[in-house]
Amino acid sequence: MNTIAISEAESIVMETLWKEHPLSADDVIAALQRQQDWQEATVKTLLNRLLKKGAIRAEKDGRRFLYSPVLKREQWVLSESKGFLDRMFDGRIAPLVAHFSQQKKLSRQDIAELKRLIEELGDGK
Repeated sequence: MNTIAISEAESIVMETLWKEHPLSADDVIAALQRQQDWQEATVKTLLNRLLKKGAIRAEKDGRRFLYSPVLKREQWVLSESKGFLDRMFDGRIAPLVAHFSQQKKLSRQDIAELKRLIEELGDGK
């Protein structure tokens, strides 16, 4: 699977654009100021990096550009999760679940959902 590698900081900008688009740079800056202590120049640098990588596109709108995602969130999540599984658990899900179980990171709701998913897999759904 070939997908665009994006940094953690770039992923924060992408999350903003995945939630709502198209947005101007000022719109992205305003949205991120509520959650990040980033300067305007930082956000513009991240937008330019994402443009160069092809993760977003920019369309001219008068004197400004409007940014929209090209990279789909589902595509990125799949790539990131597969990479994580490959690096940390030899590509296997069972050791991942066992790890979280041993660390007491699974709630009763998590366990119930896992059981339901396993039953669905067993039923061939």
